[in-house]
Amino acid sequence: MEEKYLICEDSIEGIFTGIYDAYALREGHEHIHIQVGEVDNYRLFADYLYIQPDPVKTDKVAGTLRRRLGEQAYLSICRAAASYNKEEKGDAIYRTVVDGITAGSGSRVMENLKNPYVAKTFELARYTANEAHYEMEFIRFQELEQGILYAVIGPKNGVIPFIMPHFADRLSIENFMIHDENHGLFGVHPAKKEWYLVSEPDGFAKESLQCSQKEVKYRDLFTIFHKTIGIKERENKRLQRQMCPFRYQDYMMEFTQK
Repeated sequence: MEEKYLICEDSIEGIFTGIYDAYALREGHEHIHIQVGEVDNYRLFADYLYIQPDPVKTDKVAGTLRRRLGEQAYLSICRAAASYNKEEKGDAIYRTVVDGITAGSGSRVMENLKNPYVAKTFELARYTANEAHYEMEFIRFQELEQGILYAVIGPKNGVIPFIMPHFADRLSIENFMIHDENHGLFGVHPAKKEWYLVSEPDGFAKESLQCSQKEVKYRDLFTIFHKTIGIKERENKRLQRQMCPFRYQDYMMEFTQK
């Protein structure tokens, strides 16, 4: 049978729509693949179908996964879909869903690590979860002139949907936003309301945002405090990089302020 590649957008919606359409083909699963993003090398004797994200199909797949596989497996699949690894995640997630629903693994699908696709999904999900955990620890908010709390991050994976609930719970009465500049995405939380995601507008420059006078004072105080409590003779740059890698330090005021 001819191989079929469903080309989908690099998003949870894109991948879930691809899974829906793969099942809708009713041609079995052995010869169907899900490719995230553009194809670099086309294969001979293969059919390529381009899939557009569909919110209705996405909701149906999400509902089925939650009902048939459970919330924990569903969360792992969503984390894997947020991975930066576009080359492998599409097929890995699709085959994991097939293992859980069609093959009958059910809610224990993420335990079936002998399946290489499930193992890859597990690996991608764990990496995204770890990065989300680090971002929640290292994120630094600053107060803008308008009184809005603003933070910038640069994660490899699309972690904003997984860290926004954490801060929405703890900063429920605050207006705040988290800017993922690597993925061009904002997580926005109006005070005492539900948070939502917004794409970065064209021409946006974070340098144009002005901090409040109070923020500038406290930022300077915190930077001075960070520098003075250190003991030069016990400085260990190697250990510091292990505990707080450079890619997080680039967004932390205590390392960026001179």
